Amino acid sequence: MPGSAPRPVPGPPPAQARQDEPQDIDPRAGIDDAVAALDDLRDVPLAEHVERFDAVHTELTVALSSIDKV
Repeated sequence: MPGSAPRPVPGPPPAQARQDEPQDIDPRAGIDDAVAALDDLRDVPLAEHVERFDAVHTELTVALSSIDKV
């Protein structure tokens, strides 16, 4: 059409969003640190227990969800 501006052409998705390429990040990397934070749980105030358990839960969820790239 004469007089209309050219439409932008979408490019490939960013490298982070591509599901077909292997990721360099090991999903298990944070699990050991999070679980190690439970070692001194006996000496930590009860109010901080939930935060530590939540950190372990988050790391496990990330690792499990990345198994099949879900």
